[in-house]
Amino acid sequence: MKQRTALITGVAGQDGVYLARLLRREGYRVLGTVLSIPDARPIIDVYLPDVEIVELDIRNSLGLGRLLDQHRPAEIYNLASWSSVGRSWSDPEQVTAVNGLAVLGMLEQVRNLRDLHGYDPRICQASSSEMFGLASEFPQTEGSPHHPRSPYAVSKSFAHHTCVNYRESYGLFISNAILFNHESPLRPQNFVTRKITSAAAAISLGEQESLKLGRVDIKRDWGAAADVVDAMYLMLRQESPDDFNICTGTSHSLTDFLELAFAAAGIADWESWVEFDSNLLRPVDVPETRGDPHKARSQLSWKNHQSFEDVVTAMVAVDHRRLRTGLQHDPQYLAG
Repeated sequence: MKQRTALITGVAGQDGVYLARLLRREGYRVLGTVLSIPDARPIIDVYLPDVEIVELDIRNSLGLGRLLDQHRPAEIYNLASWSSVGRSWSDPEQVTAVNGLAVLGMLEQVRNLRDLHGYDPRICQASSSEMFGLASEFPQTEGSPHHPRSPYAVSKSFAHHTCVNYRESYGLFISNAILFNHESPLRPQNFVTRKITSAAAAISLGEQESLKLGRVDIKRDWGAAADVVDAMYLMLRQESPDDFNICTGTSHSLTDFLELAFAAAGIADWESWVEFDSNLLRPVDVPETRGDPHKARSQLSWKNHQSFEDVVTAMVAVDHRRLRTGLQHDPQYLAG
């Protein structure tokens, strides 16, 4: 039987690494795109040694079309994204180009290849709970109204609706994975969660004196990256495409995250180490996201294997090891 091929755009990101390793375990040949091979080399060498890496800017729809025509992957997981909500205000045009218009370009390439050559892959688009923004209902379901509150969220809402439109208009197999917040030891340093866990580890080792943060009263539905990619994989096993909330159904505040992270590092009084910095405040913020996971649990038979406590504790433990060993990347980090 011919080996199935899957394409993951943005494969060097947190979710891309976990998904690529899952697909390899399932026997797939995995192609992965990165914006810059030299920049992604540390991730590629350590976590993705058996993934075929292609340097491609997702905004280059013609280049993506040539890649699809050459390899004809049976499944496409579009994870390439400008992923930082906080940084999205700094360059909203690029955020829109990467997260929104590039998705439209990808779908046009797939539609043209299907019409010309009968190529009809299954597509999973990484949507985001940030689309719900100033939510009018709790928990948020797949059909909850969108009220995006950042350039990132606006771009993700555009891409989400574009995927629904192409599914309904052209019959493409496109499923939106509406991803609520999820973490892992591979989360980059520019995200507040990793900023917290690395600071807790460093403070406990006497290598940092304080941590500066903006708002700490926001609440998020936090899960694990490893669990999230399981759901995306299951979505493309279904008979028909659909959209699914990938979430835990429970929200926690950033103060909960701080308390747990510092406790995992052996520090009981996190308040003594955290300073408020108004420069870190966003123009607007989302007070809370909390999703309804019922559809994914019932139709995909999917569930969360890692709790909020498991995720935070693992991140702190890995950051401790990073500081002690000096290794930024190690295969053992994926096990927490």
